[in-house]
Amino acid sequence: MKNQYHQDMLPLSNYLNTIYLFFRPLIKWFLHRFTNLCELQRLVYGAPDGYRRYKLVERSLYLSKRPQIKNLVYCLNEITSHCIPESLIDAEITTRAIDTILNVKKIKPKYHPGFSDAFGRCIDGIYTYKMLESYVEKLRLQQYSSENFEHEQKLLLLWNNLMPNIPLENRITKQWQQIGFQGDDPSTDFRGMGILALDNLLFFSSEYSGTARHILSHSQHPKYGYTLAVVGINITHMAWRLLKSGQAKSHFYNLSRTHGYLNIEHFHQFYCYLLYEFDSFWIKLKPNNLMEFNNVQERFEKSIVKSTEKENCLFKMNLSVENV
Repeated sequence: MKNQYHQDMLPLSNYLNTIYLFFRPLIKWFLHRFTNLCELQRLVYGAPDGYRRYKLVERSLYLSKRPQIKNLVYCLNEITSHCIPESLIDAEITTRAIDTILNVKKIKPKYHPGFSDAFGRCIDGIYTYKMLESYVEKLRLQQYSSENFEHEQKLLLLWNNLMPNIPLENRITKQWQQIGFQGDDPSTDFRGMGILALDNLLFFSSEYSGTARHILSHSQHPKYGYTLAVVGINITHMAWRLLKSGQAKSHFYNLSRTHGYLNIEHFHQFYCYLLYEFDSFWIKLKPNNLMEFNNVQERFEKSIVKSTEKENCLFKMNLSVENV
């Protein structure tokens, strides 16, 4: 019923958005005359720091008809698609954006001393999110190779993190099924999400080793167990979809407000939160068998998406693990 309500409201929402875009130039002109501030200034000064401000600034930049700003947006999109080093972000992204807007909008820092810093934080959040998207996609497209020494070492480290007291007998062995892979060779399970999935699992098992082993014990429950590694790969797919669709912007933009530049570690932390919460969700529901996995994951993802719709969304790990 609720989904039907949202579907029924979509035409109205699209209609109102069309009306807004039609009258937007007139609204901007009126507000500029009334406040003597350009749209970006009004957004930066009027919206709370974090997701809402970044989202509105991003929309304003993309809707701008000024050639210099359109060129700026194009250039920044090109730069961030190549994942430049963090040391160059200020010079290549933030400073370029601030200087362009100050020049085009004729904003004098002497009379608006807080604008540059506040606008710069918006740019940091918006464009390091885009860089994060690009880097995550590169990892996803990088396929696992048993001939790659680094890949093999990561896989062995994952085993050691989860099963520190049990040595791995062989590279190809049924032992891998103990930590939730489908067969004797885990490399075949990474096809869809590539090295991204392995890096996610390895980060979780390294940074939260005790919690990871506790969740592994949940997954080995005789009645309510599940295949941890395979589920972990599915959670990578979910995290990637939320990032790519922009639904995760509320979390990451709010994170950027306090952490500055976004990087791959922030995506790993997002993944850890999702995997940890999914385990709690699964244990709470106590499904009859693994055949219910798709239904449980769908319900879990809907709950996460609902949270991302809140402007103050910020996912944090809560490491109060319960006994099996």
